[in-house]
Amino acid sequence: MSNELLFFGSFLLFIILMLSIDLGVFSKKDHVVSFKEAAVMSFIWVSFAMGFYFLLLTEGQLLHGIESFAQLQDITAKHFHNITLVPGNFGASLNIYNQNLALEFLTGYVIEYALSVDNIFVMVLIFSAFGVDEKYYHRVLVWGIMGAIVMRFSFIFLGATLITRFDWILYIFGAFLLYTGIMMLLKRAEDNIDTQNHTVVKFASKYFSVHPEFVGNKFFIKIDGKRFITPLFVVLLIVEFTDLIFAVDSIPAIFAVTKDPYIVFFSNIFAILGLRSMFFLLVNVIHKFHYLKTGLAFLLIFIGLKMLVHHWAKDWGFQTIHSLFIIIGILTVSVVASLIFPKKRGKVEP
Repeated sequence: MSNELLFFGSFLLFIILMLSIDLGVFSKKDHVVSFKEAAVMSFIWVSFAMGFYFLLLTEGQLLHGIESFAQLQDITAKHFHNITLVPGNFGASLNIYNQNLALEFLTGYVIEYALSVDNIFVMVLIFSAFGVDEKYYHRVLVWGIMGAIVMRFSFIFLGATLITRFDWILYIFGAFLLYTGIMMLLKRAEDNIDTQNHTVVKFASKYFSVHPEFVGNKFFIKIDGKRFITPLFVVLLIVEFTDLIFAVDSIPAIFAVTKDPYIVFFSNIFAILGLRSMFFLLVNVIHKFHYLKTGLAFLLIFIGLKMLVHHWAKDWGFQTIHSLFIIIGILTVSVVASLIFPKKRGKVEP
């Protein structure tokens, strides 16, 4: 078995274990997740991500089983375009490789985590529009994350295969992200969701028997021998559909940082796992950060431009660390601007 499969398999086992603990312990009883509990959950997931960062920083060569300078050169040529090895010095070159690998993971993680905020805006609208009880949010999000992991896995390795065979596809990704960012800037945010005419609602009504009312935390119910899906399951389908749409933006964005599909997957999954706890942290204050969407639009524009000029970036001396600084700068400015210039509310009608 190759080192990649061992590393990847160990990672998946860790994720399955954590989600099993979550479902078996934290989701045993439906309840409204408090701010304190969400903060603890967020700290745990961010700590795991940082722990993985330090693992790559010190033992990153284990991912691809690098044991010689020749192997290191082959991997670097395949996945990296912005690092220079030290000729004849395997130890120093390995340190450079590990540092770059870890930095690419961290940058991808920050990008994906930031873009998840836009996902949270939509999830808040979904839960509100369908009148989902707050104590069932956690259950929907946990199962939604499981589905998202499977979808992201397929998307990421398909994208990596396409990039390996057709390098020009990076230009298509870049143009798409640039277009998406510009449209996000120009398009006004939607303030409601049409629960009757939503694409997923129509699909579910056409192909499944849908029970008209929520039945506690159940996704399915059987009445007189006939199985129905509940509105809670319809909401879960909409959450999955929403993640599918966001994946079209976020996954190409990480390919702007690294071509290594494993790093893309690891950073993506850690961000998704932290999305649920971040949702509960921000659900009651998300409206205060009204410039975040603008910041995310500029983030997509920057990443799209970077992909369009990626062949020249190395000649200009542009490194992954520069991308990280710019990304953090964009997010910081959007958050600070939201706090300094709060959104004006209209007059309240009696």
